[in-house]
Amino acid sequence: MSHEQASYLELLARGAAVEAYDRPVLLARAGGAGPEELAGLEHAKQLALRVRAELEGRRRREAELSALFATAHDLAGLRDLDAVLRAIVQRARALLGTEVAYLSLNDPVAGDTYMRVTDGSVSARFQQLRLGMGEGLGGLVAQTSRPYVTDSYFDDKRFQHTRAIDSGVRDEGLVAILGVPLTLGSQVIGVLFAADRRARVFEREQVALLGSFAAHAAVAIDTANLLAETRSALAELERANEIIRDRSAVIERASEVHDRLSELVLHGGGVHDVAEALSEVLDGAVEFTETVPTAPQSDGRAVRHGDDWVAAVSAGGELLGALVLRGHGDLDPVDQRTLERAALVTSLLLLAHRSAGEAEQRVRGELLDDLLDAPDRDRRLLRERAARLRTDVDAPHVVLAARIDRTTAGSGPDTGGRESADRQRLWSAASHLAATRHGLASARDGGTVLLLPLGSGDSAAELARQAARHLGGALRESVTVGASAPVEAPAARPGAVAGAYEEARRCLDALRLLGRTGQGAAAQDLGFLGLLLADGRDVEGFVRRTIGDVVAYDERRGTDLIRTMEAYFASGMSPARTKDALHVHVNTVAQRLDRVGRLLGADWQEPARALEIQLALRLHAMAAAVTR
Repeated sequence: MSHEQASYLELLARGAAVEAYDRPVLLARAGGAGPEELAGLEHAKQLALRVRAELEGRRRREAELSALFATAHDLAGLRDLDAVLRAIVQRARALLGTEVAYLSLNDPVAGDTYMRVTDGSVSARFQQLRLGMGEGLGGLVAQTSRPYVTDSYFDDKRFQHTRAIDSGVRDEGLVAILGVPLTLGSQVIGVLFAADRRARVFEREQVALLGSFAAHAAVAIDTANLLAETRSALAELERANEIIRDRSAVIERASEVHDRLSELVLHGGGVHDVAEALSEVLDGAVEFTETVPTAPQSDGRAVRHGDDWVAAVSAGGELLGALVLRGHGDLDPVDQRTLERAALVTSLLLLAHRSAGEAEQRVRGELLDDLLDAPDRDRRLLRERAARLRTDVDAPHVVLAARIDRTTAGSGPDTGGRESADRQRLWSAASHLAATRHGLASARDGGTVLLLPLGSGDSAAELARQAARHLGGALRESVTVGASAPVEAPAARPGAVAGAYEEARRCLDALRLLGRTGQGAAAQDLGFLGLLLADGRDVEGFVRRTIGDVVAYDERRGTDLIRTMEAYFASGMSPARTKDALHVHVNTVAQRLDRVGRLLGADWQEPARALEIQLALRLHAMAAAVTR
């Protein structure tokens, strides 16, 4: 290889401009090189230009993939609407490489569209523009819901020019403008623009690219929640670009990895598919684990852990797990970046699967809403819908009402937002519990309602306590849960579900009034108060739970403890007056009361217990009178 031919490798290595590739041929011709040598150089030049074009193509694919991941993560972690809008405009400007990008939103009250966010703008007048529907390029886009592009704004007569709009555009110095609609369904909510201060022809691919981004951005504006954390991913992709510029071999490998991961994403692959593909590329065993074996790096970097390498999988500040490469003590920096990018793709897949899970949660909520609000629905259809969710609505179920109870109350501008976030978190945790228990859950009345199957040997009270512990542990908050009496077959008696929900809510309110927040209970746990709250008025059950042990003792031993208790309470809890009423010795009264204490517990004479016991005694006496 001649020195002149080798110079083409140097030009490739430093990314020289196309014009620089003519220099070796010119120098050789000036130095008197022969035709054969010049032909060889010309051939080397053409090969080098082909390699350069291939490298440029790969760089463009890398940039598009970087933009895709960066955009998804920018929007994935931003919860504030203003931050979402700023991210949209900044990304639009970066995607098209324009000098200015801006976004306008429609004002349905005023009937116009106004400038909301700009990036690269220097004119205050331009930043405060309002465009009537049909006025200017943006007004025309907002009115017609179609993209418009002009390479010379002031010479374009297709749209209505106004003095205010033209003055603002002139102040900003804009010449070429591209505008695409932000649409939600058939409704236009605004316009996304990219513009330059010089004449420029926007290619069809650029119009389509901005339009696709605008469609994605419109959904982000509508939801205005979740998706953030892209700075570290963008930094990693930029570092990958630096490596690509330095080493053409690295470009090949990185392109192959990204192509495979992109194909997995587009074809609905899972996290284990990513791990399998990565195992082949890195020539090692890669696995996804939900338990991170080492502290995750805040900048998204892969870290060494013994003979393994670990890349945290996270989204929106939430740690979802990690990709672990086993048995690679030394790992090339390029392979480290590959592992980190795979972790990023894994987080996107997990977010997508989570979205699918949330869709199933909404379906479960809709079915429970129908059971509560529309009991006259076709029972066959209710059973079919429940079967698709693996829920047996012909088995006994319990209705639970749950609510988060904070230990400290407060007020302020963010209180409403915090309460809304609490309700969303509670619904999400309750939906997960319902899915694992083959039940249903829905957000309602500021809290959450669940319909859970009652297992053999379980009680409504125990189910409420389990739910309170599970939800409280999942949310790290105090969650109070009230339960209804069992509903034997919700599908057969849909109307009973609404009544059971009201009973569960009354039980929940009673728990909160009694200061028992963070607990779970059914009416049977609340003594005589539960007797009042329950729809079934289970008098026999109340008597059995309150004094059943004493009644059973009397029946087995032939004793008279019940009558002794009645006389004791009737005489104002005086042993002396009790022995006169019963015509027995005072020691006999003391012995009987001691036996009652051993049966009912030492606190049976405490005011709260005593009130319940007296009510149970009255109800027992009434029941005995009816049966005689």
